[in-house]
Amino acid sequence: MSEEAKKETQKKPSSMWQRIVTGACLIAVLALVLCLGGWYFAAAAFLATALAIHEELNALKVGGHHPVCWTSYVALCLAVPAMMFYSSLAIIPILTVLGFFVVLQVMRREDPDLVDILVSILPMITLVLPGMCLIGLLDSPASLQKMLLVMVFAVAVGGDTFAYFIGSAVGGPKLCPHISPNKTIAGSVGGLLGSILCAIVVGRLFSLGGAAPYPALWGDVLVGLLGGFAGQVGDLFESMVKRHCGIKDFGTIFPGHGGMLDRLDSIFFTCIIVYSYRALLLYIL
Repeated sequence: MSEEAKKETQKKPSSMWQRIVTGACLIAVLALVLCLGGWYFAAAAFLATALAIHEELNALKVGGHHPVCWTSYVALCLAVPAMMFYSSLAIIPILTVLGFFVVLQVMRREDPDLVDILVSILPMITLVLPGMCLIGLLDSPASLQKMLLVMVFAVAVGGDTFAYFIGSAVGGPKLCPHISPNKTIAGSVGGLLGSILCAIVVGRLFSLGGAAPYPALWGDVLVGLLGGFAGQVGDLFESMVKRHCGIKDFGTIFPGHGGMLDRLDSIFFTCIIVYSYRALLLYIL
């Protein structure tokens, strides 16, 4: 065996253990934040979203673009108190007004570029809006709040886990080879089944002995299916952003896992579905 091959063989177990240890620490921190809930969860979600915005904007700069950065941070700072104290509908005028500022600032440049407008608005739509949906789940009845928050992470992480193991075991045709060469159709189907299963487990566990009404089994299946699909789209979308910008990971904050956005890509898209599910539950129950 060549020296290079030996080095690769030695690196893989170390890298795997690094991923496992980091993943276990992340799960422990997530469990603590979910238990604390309230403003503790809101603060954690705010910081995670802000870091994800920084990583995506930095990636776009590496890709040769010149995004307007301040609007995404201002949108995040305004939306959190607006959603917590006023209404979730506040995100609409906030994003609209700041979108106008993006257009105006880019048009006033010496060399205005339409693409710079689009990449400036991208973090507001793909990160700020989902982040607000995640924080907006706190504005739910106490009986449903914990279930919905756990549902977000269970559907997204469970889907990722099932997709990885089933895709590795079965193989087969690739899902989107030009974006993510390792993802397979079998893994995608397995991920959807995993998301549905995790949603059912979460929904049924919270409904056991609950005094308040909880959604029926069909609700768990629906949010698992749609949330799992959204999570996979989010994962592929951020992979497309990385490929476009010519980077492997968005950051290095989590050893073996990359940056914050590398961990939250599927979660951000899933929480939009769960937030919509919340609106449906409040109407039905």
